[in-house]
Amino acid sequence: MTLTLLPEATYHRVPVAAGVELNVAVAGSGPAVVLLHGFPQTHLMWRHVAADLATDYTVICPDVRGYGDSDKPAEANQETYSKRTMAADVVAVAKALGHDRFALAGHDRGALVAIRAGLDHPEAVTHLLALDVLPTLDMWDVLKGADAKVAWHLYLMAQPAGVPEPMIQATADTFFASFLDGWTNSPDAIPAVYREAYLEASAGAVPSIVADYRASAGIDVAHDQADRNAGTTLAMPVTVIQQDWGAALGYDARALWSAWAPRLHHTTLNSGHFMAEENPAAVSHALRELMKR
Repeated sequence: MTLTLLPEATYHRVPVAAGVELNVAVAGSGPAVVLLHGFPQTHLMWRHVAADLATDYTVICPDVRGYGDSDKPAEANQETYSKRTMAADVVAVAKALGHDRFALAGHDRGALVAIRAGLDHPEAVTHLLALDVLPTLDMWDVLKGADAKVAWHLYLMAQPAGVPEPMIQATADTFFASFLDGWTNSPDAIPAVYREAYLEASAGAVPSIVADYRASAGIDVAHDQADRNAGTTLAMPVTVIQQDWGAALGYDARALWSAWAPRLHHTTLNSGHFMAEENPAAVSHALRELMKR
């Protein structure tokens, strides 16, 4: 069974770099909104939100580099899957589809790409919505002691090439299913057909997924630190929606985000991690309100 974002969506193979094309679904018409998926998912996680937004906007949903049906270049170095590289991919997709400026929303890994796009390409990103993440530099800073076990996969996939890949590949379904099943408060939010699609796509992308995470423990931290040292912030209006896990881990998420986003609206949501599937109405409403700012 071939799943599509929406029945009316059109699909494109968009070149973004030498030898790299992204799989991109497009629906609706009007101002552009780019939606970036998280781990361990594909662009299909946006199906509910896209259906709502496509009545007023051109909705652009790529599988990001290394995931889903997009190309998965070999990791030549950490630049291959740095968020800077992946953010440039997103800008290239929007431009190829005729949009020099666009609103940008991201969940999980996609939110990290969105943050980097906002920092590197403020001329292109008009509004930014981030779902259930902290910026990379802050994420590593707050993970301390026994509480850091909630992010055990970050440490596993940060290891040198050749160490985590065979370990994950050997039990890929169990590994990826543990996140799909453990991070949701509403098991029926991800129907079986989508769950299987996510598992299949992830099992076929272990090296590139690991490379994405490895970059976040190295070059992405360096890029964030350089921006912090330079005082670079997100110039556009920013909305952040998170679970209330900041309190549980002993930090103030709003304060951390405020240092990056002077025009911040920060809120928590009674939801599991997969907000766009568990509470799509709230996510759509937040994005629509953001674009009024």
